[in-house]
Amino acid sequence: MKKSILTIVLIVATLGIIAYVLTNNKKENEAKTAVVAEKNASISVKVATVKTEEVSLDFVANGNFAPLQELSFSAEKPGRVVRVLVDEGDRVRIGQTLAIVRSEQITADLQTAQASYQNALTDYSRFENAYKTGGVTKQQLDQAKLSLVTSKSRLQQAKINIGDTNIKATINGIVNKKYVEPGSVLGAGTPLFDIVNVSKLKLKVNVNENQVAGLKLGNSISVTASVYPDAQFSGKITFIAPKSDASLNFPVEIEIANTASNDLKAGMYGTAAFSASKQKQSLMVVPRNAFVGSVSSNEIFVIENGTAKLKTVTAGRILGDKVEVLNGLSEGETVIVTGQINLQDGSKVDVIK
Repeated sequence: MKKSILTIVLIVATLGIIAYVLTNNKKENEAKTAVVAEKNASISVKVATVKTEEVSLDFVANGNFAPLQELSFSAEKPGRVVRVLVDEGDRVRIGQTLAIVRSEQITADLQTAQASYQNALTDYSRFENAYKTGGVTKQQLDQAKLSLVTSKSRLQQAKINIGDTNIKATINGIVNKKYVEPGSVLGAGTPLFDIVNVSKLKLKVNVNENQVAGLKLGNSISVTASVYPDAQFSGKITFIAPKSDASLNFPVEIEIANTASNDLKAGMYGTAAFSASKQKQSLMVVPRNAFVGSVSSNEIFVIENGTAKLKTVTAGRILGDKVEVLNGLSEGETVIVTGQINLQDGSKVDVIK
């Protein structure tokens, strides 16, 4: 009995000692955590000052050259290619024959249409003479005339079909791709040739809403190609999209006359330099990376009394790595340019210099 009581007392004492140690450890950990939290309460950030600057409104936009005209020829009727009269790289003119196709079915249809028309013509002449002598009625004569008109239309269509066997160019340009050779069997829709016209090209670029506001059709634009950095090409704006794309950019097309030797190729990379009517203007600007997320968010953190305060601003034009601010900030305010991802409105900050 005494041993049991002694054992229970020892167990209770041991548990008490363990509980005491754990309690002390918890207090020490909480104290350490409080110290760390106090040290890490401020979030390190980099800043910039809102200021008014003389800013150039000129800008450049990059894009790719596209041909003025591009056309893919496909077979309209089935048949077999008899001759191919052009090769890849050949210059062709409107109306020039590119290939000749033979189709027994189309030839047979023409012969049948010719025979039918001759029969209808003979019948109509006979009915017309008979009508004059009272041998046939007016209704019979009209029916013969209708048959003649119908057979003539079929003959004209058969001649058109025969003409379709001579594949002709419908634009001026250069044969960029040839898909057929003599002996090739064609079905309706079989690709034949790709022809591109690069005597003029279109440089396709995208500009934002602030930039597009100053552009007009017919404006002269200086253009350079990446492969000819020292050459300047003169172009003019021929298209400005009336609606933005999914990225809120507006497609713009600039037409450029190619050199006599067609040095510019469709697909090359080009740069258009846009000149503003006013070369420079005094604007209140902030770095582009001051905006939380993107410029379209219109939110910026400023520092007030050592804390970050989220402000809603009105952004203007994007000018390279800077953005015009129309409303919401004052000159001289300090904006946060890095570290925003860790911030909330009211967070304490530590400025890294």
